Amino acid sequence: MSAQSDRIVPKSCFDCVQSIESVYTGGCVAISQDEQRIFTTCNEDIAVLDMVSGQKLADLKGDTELITTFAVKPDGSHLVSASRSMQLAVWDLRTFKIERTFKARDSHILAMDIDATSTLVATGLADGTVNVWDIDRGYCTHNFKGHGAMITSVRFHPSTENLCLVSASGDGDIRVWDLKQRKCTSVLKSHVSAVRAIDFDETSQVMVTAGRDSVINVWNWTRKSLIRTIPVYESIEAAGVLCIDAAAVFNSQKGRVVYSGGEKGIVRLWDLDSGEELFTQTKDRNAKHAFVDVMYLPQSGNLCAVTNDQNLLFYGVDAQLKRVRQIVGYNEEIIDLAYIGNEHKHLAVATNTEQLRIYNTDNLNCELAYGHKDIILTLDVHSSGAIVATGSKDNTVCIWAVNMKAPVNHRVTCVAVAVGHTKAVGAVALAQGSDALFMVTGSEDRTVKVWDLEPLRAIFEDPSHAATLVDDTESIRLHTRYTFQAHDKDINSVRIAPGNKIFVTGSQDRTAKVWDVETGQPLGTLQGHRRGVWNVAISPADRVAATASSDRMIKLWSLSDFECLKTFEGHTSSVLCIEFVAGGLQLLSTGSDGLIKLWNIKDGECVLTLDKHEGKIWTLAKQQSEEFMATGGTDSVIHIWKDTTQEEVDRMHQEEAHTLEQQQALDNYLLVKDYRNAVSLALSLDQPHRLRIIFQDVMMAAENRHGAESDDTPRADDAILGNAAIDKVVGTLSPEQLDRLLGYVRSWNTNGRFARVAQATLYCVLTQYSSETILALPSAKELIAALQPYSERHFSRLDGLLTGSFIVDYTLHAMDAVGSLDADRTDMDESY
Repeated sequence: MSAQSDRIVPKSCFDCVQSIESVYTGGCVAISQDEQRIFTTCNEDIAVLDMVSGQKLADLKGDTELITTFAVKPDGSHLVSASRSMQLAVWDLRTFKIERTFKARDSHILAMDIDATSTLVATGLADGTVNVWDIDRGYCTHNFKGHGAMITSVRFHPSTENLCLVSASGDGDIRVWDLKQRKCTSVLKSHVSAVRAIDFDETSQVMVTAGRDSVINVWNWTRKSLIRTIPVYESIEAAGVLCIDAAAVFNSQKGRVVYSGGEKGIVRLWDLDSGEELFTQTKDRNAKHAFVDVMYLPQSGNLCAVTNDQNLLFYGVDAQLKRVRQIVGYNEEIIDLAYIGNEHKHLAVATNTEQLRIYNTDNLNCELAYGHKDIILTLDVHSSGAIVATGSKDNTVCIWAVNMKAPVNHRVTCVAVAVGHTKAVGAVALAQGSDALFMVTGSEDRTVKVWDLEPLRAIFEDPSHAATLVDDTESIRLHTRYTFQAHDKDINSVRIAPGNKIFVTGSQDRTAKVWDVETGQPLGTLQGHRRGVWNVAISPADRVAATASSDRMIKLWSLSDFECLKTFEGHTSSVLCIEFVAGGLQLLSTGSDGLIKLWNIKDGECVLTLDKHEGKIWTLAKQQSEEFMATGGTDSVIHIWKDTTQEEVDRMHQEEAHTLEQQQALDNYLLVKDYRNAVSLALSLDQPHRLRIIFQDVMMAAENRHGAESDDTPRADDAILGNAAIDKVVGTLSPEQLDRLLGYVRSWNTNGRFARVAQATLYCVLTQYSSETILALPSAKELIAALQPYSERHFSRLDGLLTGSFIVDYTLHAMDAVGSLDADRTDMDESY
């Protein structure tokens, strides 16, 4: 090892300090009226998110059935949810607990709305029924029938005086219900398919409806008549009316603008009065998502679009509908990740999607970068932290410039594309430093390509200006220096050695190969694995490489003679990812067994195993400082780990110092015969041996003291343990201390030499504590079961000794009688 590595402290402890997990898995989404909280469907539960940070505040645990819909009271105090169990649940949003539940008829609830007074909730059922419920009292106030298909949308009229409800069904019919008259007052027929959106303008005199028949209808509320139909030529999932101030941005004549979103995955704006299209959003390159809902947030002036790939995209109305923020709801499998940025506070993540995701580890906000047409399989980061290369199933490699301090829409820019592989690109590596600008890629087509990155030199030298140097729609096309077939099967991993002179590839053909960068010629083959090689790593300090394989082994190889130096065994399934840490002194590995292992390279010992994931761990990333590392896998969760080795060492030193201080204090108490404090301290230090010796010494001293006293000397009441202060301490223990003391007694009681002190201590406890107190102890049952048989054995032995003592007394008494007869006979002889 190098001299530098001698100064590096090996790692021994990692703690999981943060987790990035799923917050939205598809379904209903709602935002509180004050725009402080987001409520999303997460499997069978409802996740409560903070609007500013995106972090999860709470989980509203469901009844194990899927959530069908929910709505939040306008006053923000409660949430009403419905699930497939056909139960309505009312949640208190102050405590995040269920306040009440009630049965919702005999069909699933598909749509829901709460009136402006936060008193009534309307539910639309799959059987075409519309019900109105009193939320606080939990009973049904209205039951409306008339629709011939399932209810797709319900909406209360904004006016609290009219008390009207509008419902729409899958056949396109719209019905207006008067809650006071308890009947349908109007049937509006114009749509020919499911109506997905109902909204009102600020005057409440114009109603807008939109649906999957690709039209937006504008209605006069007073006359219940159709004003106009706006054809939009796409299936609409959401529509609404913007406020007048927001509408003025788009030069609407009367300040009334309707927004729509649907299958095209873009937001479009329409003039409510003329029906003209005012603005069409530009879709991100290669984006495939569609919108399932769009919500208008008047306070922030944003539109929140919910996509079918479980993302929440926020668009600024004043910013010409530019994306200002996004929250990723579901990551699917985490395939690869790496730390980026100067401070390494961001994570570049590749999942089972075509988007590159950049997470801010401080607040969990996420940037989405669109460029690939298929799933991203691999990524690598340049040493500057500002250039990322991604390989995809679309057979291409994209080079991205990342500047997280730039405006939202210019933070991630695709600056170059490498096209040439005929199959999916599964491995990519960037040369480190700015002297050599090249990239190595490996593919399922079994070839390795080395790409010239000299055309990107200006971007590598100043990544912050990438957006101005390259047009995101016209990325630079890269060219190869050379191409060759490297393996007989898929190439899974590529790593470039420090110095950029050689690189190593790992393949499913069970080998890893070492190549010369300049000529592309093979330098050696690393053979020894019995199954495919998933990952390779190169030591930063020595000429050694490590390989991870499906044969559950990690092998360490010399890059000088290509011999296997060492084999690490410990994983119970395929080893998927490896990284050198601690200056090459140690190795981190992840596997299909869901474990993370830390190995000492010198002795091959596994010094730490971390178990947090619930499936395969595909990837592992570390910061350059190695203070943090991140792992991700098939459980869709990213765990961030902190190196707490130094904190653990400091903690152990503090504990040792504190223990030494307490030991000295214990010795001092014994020296001055302060048994009360000595016993308390011995219990807190968990030292049963010292405590037993204290009890024995005190009891022995008490016996010796009493033995020296004459029988007619008056005594005070004898202490059970030889000292009244000790008896008092035993009688004032906390439940935890009492449970611990009885555990000591159980151990002492198994040994005949310590049975006396054990029984004395047990007697002291039983005379000062009630049976209820003892039975309430956590381990009372086990303690009693262990104490009883040994105590019976000791009493049986004592009973035998007592019986034996009677024989001794009888013998001595008989000997006294014989002695007296001999004395009488002697006296008689002398008298004669």
